[in-house]
Amino acid sequence: MTDQKQKLFRALIDVGKELATITDLDFLLPRILEISQEVFLFDNAIIRLLTSDGKALETVASFGYSQEAVENPIYLGQGIMGKAAQFGKPYLIHNVSHTDDYIPGIEAARSELAVPLIARDRVIGVFNVENQQPDAFTASDCDALSLLAGQAAIAIDNANLYQDLCRVSREKNNLNHLNDKILSSISLGLYTIDRKMRITSWNDSMALMTHIPAEKALGRKLLETFPTLEKEGIAERLRRVLRTGEAAELRLLHRGHAGENRLQKRRLAPLKENGKTQGVVVVVEDITEFEQLLAQTIQSEKLAEVGRMSTGIAHEINNPLAVISFASQILLDNNNLTPEQQELVERIDNEVERLKGLSSELLSYSSGAQDEKRQPTDINTTMREVLTLMRYELNKKQITSGENLNPIPLLNIDKNKFKQIFINLILNAVQAMDKGGRIEISTGVCRDKSIFIQFCDNGPGIPDKLKQRIFDPFFTSRKDGQGTGLGLYLCRKIISEYDGSLTVTDVPDGGSCFEIKMTADNTM
Repeated sequence: MTDQKQKLFRALIDVGKELATITDLDFLLPRILEISQEVFLFDNAIIRLLTSDGKALETVASFGYSQEAVENPIYLGQGIMGKAAQFGKPYLIHNVSHTDDYIPGIEAARSELAVPLIARDRVIGVFNVENQQPDAFTASDCDALSLLAGQAAIAIDNANLYQDLCRVSREKNNLNHLNDKILSSISLGLYTIDRKMRITSWNDSMALMTHIPAEKALGRKLLETFPTLEKEGIAERLRRVLRTGEAAELRLLHRGHAGENRLQKRRLAPLKENGKTQGVVVVVEDITEFEQLLAQTIQSEKLAEVGRMSTGIAHEINNPLAVISFASQILLDNNNLTPEQQELVERIDNEVERLKGLSSELLSYSSGAQDEKRQPTDINTTMREVLTLMRYELNKKQITSGENLNPIPLLNIDKNKFKQIFINLILNAVQAMDKGGRIEISTGVCRDKSIFIQFCDNGPGIPDKLKQRIFDPFFTSRKDGQGTGLGLYLCRKIISEYDGSLTVTDVPDGGSCFEIKMTADNTM
């Protein structure tokens, strides 16, 4: 074996090793030139690869070429390298000065050998070497360089494929990461199931709604995790989506994992692959608070309308009351009445005055809800006015009231807002007690000169676990439709605007005690 053939054999082995181990083009291409130079002793060499449109050759590695020759692209059919790429065959030029196709690499070059880089039966580029001596390359060199170029082409193509694979993998990872971020960021609950109704994805909002983390939900059967879905009819709707491939939407009252009732809207969309339904995407929107807020808004509008009607009715009542009062005064001035008639007329006059007081309170309470008007207010007088309004409600349930209203300073408050608070707290006590209950209302001054107002009842009391939740918006322990859950929340909110506090404690003999405390800053 000649020395050149031994070098070629070693070069082929080395390139084969590079093929198996190197996937970085920036390192592979210079190594191909380095190995080739030991065999062919060229003065300059260049590797050009086809552009993505397949119309030109661009330099990817070079040795000995001028900067201008490296930067300029060569188009298919242009020069020796352009022909080698276009026709996919080697070109051996013994003396470049005798051909018009030579594109100078260095001015001193005389011999040129260009072979195509062929991988998987397609030309991917050109390997070109030059020498300063004419007739420096032979036909044997052409065959040898073609063999070397074949190995190099496979190595280059594999490196390109690996880089493409890495790029696709990065893009996929980035897409998955973005997808995970989107799914975890949205407030809607979202999960997917396969045809066997096993959970295949579970976003953070679902984990918050159900108190089941993703690691515990994934892979589990949906109906084993939520048995109530069968009774609620959701399971059948999911089967229908899997069977027909048609989306569905429904609203339902769903019993959550902790046993609480939640109003939800669910959208079921088929998860398709190659036109076949492989699963279902379930979007869960909890609309409990929205519906409650809507109901509260409707109720507020109703109450506002009732207030406007009450104002009109109160005015209408006052007119005949004035006539009755005038007539009773005339009768009282008549000395011809018998004692029985005198007593009856006096009772009429007293009842008229009582009705006037009630209508006056009704007008006062109905008209003050728009703008806040802080003024010096006697809490005890305000409390008595509220009790007058609430007397019918108390008598209806046979509830008695005790009043321990001690002298306290005037408070600079909006009287009607505090009437609203007192009515809410009394109504809460009335609704909590059976017939024959009792409510004790007390006022007084603490040692730190703050004012306290207490509403204590002998009802069933409030469980410890609910004591803090009762002040949350929309929380209610009453049956569905019998309360919005905003009464105590609004009471505490109004009181906090005055830097006051509203708390609840247990009564030793049973029952609850709500206490309002107002700082001395609010006193006059």
